[in-house]
Amino acid sequence: MKEHEDAYGRLILEYFESGEGLEVVERNDGFIDASGHGPAAYFAPFRRWPKAERAAMRLARGRVLDVGCGAGRVALELQERGHKVVGIDVSPLALEVARRRGAKDVRELPVTRVGPSLGRFDTFVLFGNNFGLMGSRRRAPWLLRRFRSIATEGARILAESVNPYTTDNPDHLAYHERNRRRGRMAGQLRIRIRHGYYRTPWFDYLLASPEEMAELADGTGWELARVIDEGEHVYVGVLERVS
Repeated sequence: MKEHEDAYGRLILEYFESGEGLEVVERNDGFIDASGHGPAAYFAPFRRWPKAERAAMRLARGRVLDVGCGAGRVALELQERGHKVVGIDVSPLALEVARRRGAKDVRELPVTRVGPSLGRFDTFVLFGNNFGLMGSRRRAPWLLRRFRSIATEGARILAESVNPYTTDNPDHLAYHERNRRRGRMAGQLRIRIRHGYYRTPWFDYLLASPEEMAELADGTGWELARVIDEGEHVYVGVLERVS
């Protein structure tokens, strides 16, 4: 990633050094969301994680791939619990922060390049809504098959998402309808992160209902075994490897 594109990493680094920051997400229809909650959440201690994440952590086992590890929130907690963890992210600055905070093995790697060079894993963790990195109806099954190719027998994916259909915001509902007209999934966002003069490239980020998550997993070597929903804005889908 080019330095001027690492808006997410710049936000993470500045929050790490100053304790202040505002996350700005721009959607391709012009909708802009600015939140101070974002950067704080990337550093939250376990007791302040969403309830669904805390419940799902009990299901992590063995060697873990932390997909979209950011500042190392999840990797550090897993390390404390005795797991061997590999964290991947596309942001060099976020990975710098993760290392400075004590993450032992984090690598600059897009999710699309997950493969045998990483070794095999017992658990894949996609917290922080990182099921969104599946991107689209076309890419999600392809990525799930890549995960399956490096998954041990009995492996599981702990995938956090937001059900896009729980909103009543007219701006979001209009975006859903626009997506449908264009042949996209309703919750398929086209967004970029901005921070000062920094901006990431545009990328697809998928919000999926539990039913859609199960559908996307069908035929990939994974099945949605359970959903952990604690009544908050996020849920965690537990995908089990199909033998």
